[in-house]
Amino acid sequence: MQCPKCDSLITHNTGVCGHCGSRFVPKRVRLDPSDKIFSLEPEENDLELFEDRSTQVDWDSPQSGEALRNPPVDETKPAPLGSPMWGGFLRRAFAFVVDCAIILLMGAFMFLLSYIGYKVGLSAHGKAITMENSQALLTLVTWGWIGLSVSYFVVFHGMEGKTIGKWLFGLRVVGAKRGEITYKQALIRWLAAAGFAPVVLGFLWVLLSSEKRAWHDIVARTWVIRD
Repeated sequence: MQCPKCDSLITHNTGVCGHCGSRFVPKRVRLDPSDKIFSLEPEENDLELFEDRSTQVDWDSPQSGEALRNPPVDETKPAPLGSPMWGGFLRRAFAFVVDCAIILLMGAFMFLLSYIGYKVGLSAHGKAITMENSQALLTLVTWGWIGLSVSYFVVFHGMEGKTIGKWLFGLRVVGAKRGEITYKQALIRWLAAAGFAPVVLGFLWVLLSSEKRAWHDIVARTWVIRD
C-alpha cells in the first residue's frame, strides 16, 4: 500500500509511514460488499457439547423406582377391551319386532306392485283375478317375501352388524374378539334362527346364557352386544 501523504510504498500494515512519519488508519479488505458484522445467532450460542442428562434415570433416587413401577400412559394407543355389555332378551325382542314391522311394510309394498302387474297381465287376455288363477301370484309373493327377509338380515348384519331395529335399540352383532361378522356368518345365523324358530327354547336360551346368546348365535359363533 502507499502513504496518502507522500505516496511512499509501505510494505507492512503498521499505520505509520516510514518516510514522512504520517499516521493513518490502515485500510481493511472486505470480501462481503454488504457491511455486515459476523455474529452468532442466539440459538448458536449454546452449543450442546455434552449429552442431555434430563432423560437419564437416577437409579439411586426413590422417584425413579416409582416411575418404573407406574410408567406414564400413552394416550395415543387404544385402550384394551373391557367387559362387554351383552344385549338382553327384551331389548333384542323389541329390535326384532321393529325389523319384522319393516319387513311387513316392504312386503306389503311388494305385494301391491305384484298384484297390479298380475292384474294388468290378466286383463290383457280378458281375464280377471280369481281364486283359481291367483295361486301363482301367492307363490311368487311368498318366495319374494322370504327372499326379502333373508336379504334384509344378511345384508344389514354383514355390513355393520346391525339392522334398523338393532340400531334403534343400540345393539350390534359381532364375531370373535368383537370383530365384524362376515356375510357367511350372517347367512348361517339367519338359517339357524329360521330352523330353531319352531323350538321356542332356542330364543329363550338368551335368558339362561351368561353371554345372552341364542342357539343361532352359538351355531354362527356370534354375540349380540350393547353398542
